[in-house]
Amino acid sequence: MTIILNEHTDPYFNLASEEYLIDHAGGEVMMLWRNAPSVIIGKNQNAYAEINEPFVRSKGIKVVRRLTGGGAVFHDLGNVNYTCIVPRESGQTLDFARFAMPVIGALRALGVPAEFSGRNDITIEGKKVSGNAQCVRGGKMMHHGTLLFRSDMTDLAGALNVDPDKIKAKGIKSVRARVGNIGDYLPDYDVLSFKHYLEEFFEGEKRGFTEEEEKEIALLTEKKYSTWEWNFGESKELSVRKKKYFPFGLVDFRLSADGGVIRECDISGDFFGVSDVNELASRLIGVRLESEALKAAIDDPSDYIWGATASDLAELILS
Repeated sequence: MTIILNEHTDPYFNLASEEYLIDHAGGEVMMLWRNAPSVIIGKNQNAYAEINEPFVRSKGIKVVRRLTGGGAVFHDLGNVNYTCIVPRESGQTLDFARFAMPVIGALRALGVPAEFSGRNDITIEGKKVSGNAQCVRGGKMMHHGTLLFRSDMTDLAGALNVDPDKIKAKGIKSVRARVGNIGDYLPDYDVLSFKHYLEEFFEGEKRGFTEEEEKEIALLTEKKYSTWEWNFGESKELSVRKKKYFPFGLVDFRLSADGGVIRECDISGDFFGVSDVNELASRLIGVRLESEALKAAIDDPSDYIWGATASDLAELILS
């Protein structure tokens, strides 16, 4: 395994570096990195629905869309992030525990009682300290996660506009009540010594980016990850909105219809999938707002919304 020693803290650059590595790196790769204050939104999310825009603007917090699905997360310099990229085996589907458990092992080696929880979280005594996400691209699988170490919980709570349906589904009063910092259990560590510990805990060839890699990632940053089109331009507001928080995530349909037939469709949410959800949305254009027609058009949605059935989505659209 190659371990990339990444000292950049620009969130645009760091998200671009993940795309560069999944497209160009060979073998198994791990990268540990930190971001300046930023909100990192899932590939399928509506940016405007996920952020407290006045707060984010006043604080100069960057908003960046990532390649993976899942929910929005807050990063700052008190947060360590990890990325793992491996070749995808034939037929392999999403598997969060496979990648989270080695990180849990690193925490437990320090005496921190970390556990894998729910569909994609690492928790300590019931508090979420890590959210994880995955994607499949070009024969490879990428898994990445946050590790809240000494993050600013006031900024975290202020920057994120968490859907009340999700809060209700989790049985908690607020996002702040649900999250915690690993650093509370490691008083002798600061965030940089914790990052260094992780870099040493995982065995492999350690290296930084080459000069050529730096140039290519900087170009991808400029052309894609720092642009409004990538970070906000995918978000649409249509006339009809149907949303529900399922066990597999929040699904948010935005539709316009004419004569009982869908004319425009956008699907967003914090769900996971291995294929582009826009392909599923395009299937629904021209389809009648009728249960059997919708289920036939949706067919098997599990590649797009992991865990969903055609009946789940048809019932939501008609609700």
